[in-house]
Amino acid sequence: MDVKEVLRFAEELVFAKTGEHLDDLQEAILRGAWKGQRYSKIAEESHCTEGHVRNVASELWQVLSDVLGEELNKSNFKTTLERCRFSIISSKFAKDCTQINNVNVCGDTLQPPEVPKDRSPSTPTSDTSQPQTRLDLADAPHISSLCDSPDGNSFASRTSELATLEKSIVQDKCNLAAILGISGIGKTALSLHLIQKIQHNFEYIIWRSLRHSPPLETTLKTFLEFLLNKPEIELPTSIPDRLSLLMEYLRKTRCLIILDDVQTILSSGKLAGNYRPECENYSILFREIGETTHNSCLILNSWEPPREITALKGENSPVRSLQLKGIGTAAAEIFRQKSLLNPETWENLINTYRGNPLWLKIVANTIQEIFRGRVADYLKYDRLFLGEELASNLHPQINRLSELEKKLISRLSREVNPVSIEQLLQDADLSPSELFNGLQSLGRRSLVEIEERENETLFSVCPVVRQYVISNLVN
Repeated sequence: MDVKEVLRFAEELVFAKTGEHLDDLQEAILRGAWKGQRYSKIAEESHCTEGHVRNVASELWQVLSDVLGEELNKSNFKTTLERCRFSIISSKFAKDCTQINNVNVCGDTLQPPEVPKDRSPSTPTSDTSQPQTRLDLADAPHISSLCDSPDGNSFASRTSELATLEKSIVQDKCNLAAILGISGIGKTALSLHLIQKIQHNFEYIIWRSLRHSPPLETTLKTFLEFLLNKPEIELPTSIPDRLSLLMEYLRKTRCLIILDDVQTILSSGKLAGNYRPECENYSILFREIGETTHNSCLILNSWEPPREITALKGENSPVRSLQLKGIGTAAAEIFRQKSLLNPETWENLINTYRGNPLWLKIVANTIQEIFRGRVADYLKYDRLFLGEELASNLHPQINRLSELEKKLISRLSREVNPVSIEQLLQDADLSPSELFNGLQSLGRRSLVEIEERENETLFSVCPVVRQYVISNLVN
């Protein structure tokens, strides 16, 4: 077991016993205990007292001891958990659920049980007759590893986005939803928080990453193996038959499927939304799920929307999209975690980096390493410092642009102030159709900012992207 598996397993045990999720300090205690750290070290890294850590740890060990039926403490935590995990996986019930002291534990999926709809998620329940949600989150990162929620507090700024998604999926029962935005903005974190919020509305939840651009037949295979609990040898071999079987299951059950890193199946060098030739048949899956009647929902996390999203989305349509922006002043929690100084200057920094959690985490590290945390000293310099880490984060997003988009974003980056369409037509040497296509595509990639001023639409590039483009594209 690695730390990630340990946290998932412990999360399930605690949730099954108490109905509550692990908080950040409990996770820090488990990680530290797994690594053999002293409580003093855990307290130092968690910015709290050793006494508080010991009190929280004592309560946590008691909960886990109650579930496992044997005394568990910091010294025997690792060996006990490995032994109990092994016994669950080895059980003949490993692919379904087993019980430890009347607590349901599912060996292969490690999911918390479904919370009844008339209960708060934090209310414990001993009613084991309630149906359980089966989760397959093997591809999903742990929430604590995501930079837009270092301790959960900064995620409070996403309550409106969570409410919008919950309404679209649970109340409006949309079939296909896209969460869109530039890298680091928080798409993955938002999806993980959404699962915690709405999981009791589904019988099955599946998370898959497309970061390695798997062929559609492979993705369909992994869906069906989990949903039907059958090996590949018993599944249809053709894509139409696998898709037909999947749709049948989506109609008769309530499933939530999340596909992360969807941009990797989309083409570079073309306008936003076009597929790589070998991934073109994903459009069949997305269109089938978006256009046909069923009881399930597919969420796509992507830098840009596949063309089916832009063609089918609408307020009254079963296809929706949500474009994520920065987390605003809530990003100050990132600076507190990094022990930055001069809080009166933080808003300036947040605005410059557009509240992008990943960008702010990177620049916070730079300020800590070079200026010993003094933000005011960093802001004395006119030139926006990207650094190698931030530049490497932007590179794949800018590099995938079409030649038309590169020409247009280079032109926009030469201007400090927003410019109008009329100005761009005069200066960029583009026809109206080329300009409109380029602006639309850059907007879908979250690479241009649009504002209305005196009944005129103006376009600009945010300072971070502008600096990268000036350094790498503009001659």
